[in-house]
Amino acid sequence: MPPFTVLEINADLSIPLSELTYRATRAGGPGGQHVNTSASRVEVVWDVAGSRALDDDQRQRLLSRLESRLDSEGKLRLVASDRRSQLQNKESATERLRDVVARALVVPKNRKKSGVPRVEKARRLEQKRRRSEIKSRRRPVKGDE
Repeated sequence: MPPFTVLEINADLSIPLSELTYRATRAGGPGGQHVNTSASRVEVVWDVAGSRALDDDQRQRLLSRLESRLDSEGKLRLVASDRRSQLQNKESATERLRDVVARALVVPKNRKKSGVPRVEKARRLEQKRRRSEIKSRRRPVKGDE
């Protein structure tokens, strides 16, 4: 783990590492005896609801955007077990936390409603004119009745 004391998420948010809880457990899956005897799986937990690093807007955005990933207490839990080393898994879990939080904090741009282009209007009216002409040709001629 890097020697600094905060996890930089973006320019507006830095999470103190003291708010992150790490736990190492035994990893499952293939790998023989090594996996069964070493605690290389790392779980990182961050209390979004109780974090002092967040302002109210950031907290509300994270709680709503990460709702499906939070437990009942408002804690975000991420797991890394893809590497054989506990240290590498710890770094991987921390990096995943950074990515998840950074993506959740992005404020989507407001969509500007655009009008129908002039070419599309002309094309639609031309198709209507042609269709009308086709239908009018199917009708009996007025003078022949």
